[in-house]
Amino acid sequence: MPDSYLDALDLQILSRLQHDASPSHQALGEALQVSTATAHRRVRRLQSLGVVERLVAVLSPLRLAEAGVPLLQALLEVTLDVQNHERLDAFEARAVADAAVQQCWRVSPGPDFVLVVAVADMDAYQAFTARLLTADANVRNVRAFFAVKRARFGSELPLPAR
Repeated sequence: MPDSYLDALDLQILSRLQHDASPSHQALGEALQVSTATAHRRVRRLQSLGVVERLVAVLSPLRLAEAGVPLLQALLEVTLDVQNHERLDAFEARAVADAAVQQCWRVSPGPDFVLVVAVADMDAYQAFTARLLTADANVRNVRAFFAVKRARFGSELPLPAR
């Protein structure tokens, strides 16, 4: 069996971690009816394989705004003028290095990239566009869609049942 093979227990762990990564290894082990050591070892293995990229907290933009921390979120479609490999890679590298970019997707057909962006306010958005989009002579077109409500946000991937 290859080192990267995922068995039924791995898939159960991944399913639980996707839903809520905050329980301890002891609680995870109890829920899955395995020892704490097994749960710990399996989680570390999944991390070392890169299957679990990182464990994070998902923040609520609405609750942040209520607490006095406003947030402007936007989805951007970006089309480049020249779409050769080097130019696509160069734009992607600049986009993922920018703190305002939460997600960067290279897509086809249509625009070359879809970006999910979060900034404090419209001034910060204008600074972002000047920094990433206007300064790049290869950016041909940008369509921005500003979020007015987050109806659903998820990050869970569908996993097979074994």
